[in-house]
Amino acid sequence: MPDFSLECAAGGVVCGVDEAGRGPLAGPVVAGAAILDRASLPSDLIAGLDDSKKLSATRREALLAILETCGAARLGIGVASVKEIDSLNILRATHVAMARAVAALGVLPDLALVDGNQAPRAFACPVQCVVKGDGLSLSIAAASIVAKVTRDRMMVDLDAEYPSYGWAHNAGYGTREHRIAIARHGFTPHHRRSFAVNLDLFVAVATS
Repeated sequence: MPDFSLECAAGGVVCGVDEAGRGPLAGPVVAGAAILDRASLPSDLIAGLDDSKKLSATRREALLAILETCGAARLGIGVASVKEIDSLNILRATHVAMARAVAALGVLPDLALVDGNQAPRAFACPVQCVVKGDGLSLSIAAASIVAKVTRDRMMVDLDAEYPSYGWAHNAGYGTREHRIAIARHGFTPHHRRSFAVNLDLFVAVATS
């Protein structure tokens, strides 16, 4: 389970940073940033925080509600659009979203613990990359929940606009249902054309 070992070793004001949505065929990439007050964070929150991928949607929503209201967490959200993903590439767009999330915190951390092994460019503070950090650092775990819940909500909203693609439950990932919908209905403005420029490929895979 994640703990505060990395934060304590670093000292000062430390934020965790993580993203959601690097792999989907549609929708933005969203980053979360979190600064946790180690002295006043509720014990049930410490016990519950984990890599967002290991938690149910209901549990993620409940933990985010606690993070938002407990008074011991400062949260930031950053988004990079599909247009930015297609023009920059997904890695650079993810780093843009991460920088925006840190800026949205409203304070400048002494260090950002970033999930993964590639340091984002142009951060306003020093960065320490942490491979599988959402399972090691409570700050990164909190950031992963912020990013995942925010993006899932955005995809539910987009699903209401484009109901044929199943985004409310597949979050834009390339499920068979999603690929069949692309083959039948084509791309929307929310599809990442740089991820799927060949519609014939989708038709072949979806119907195989």
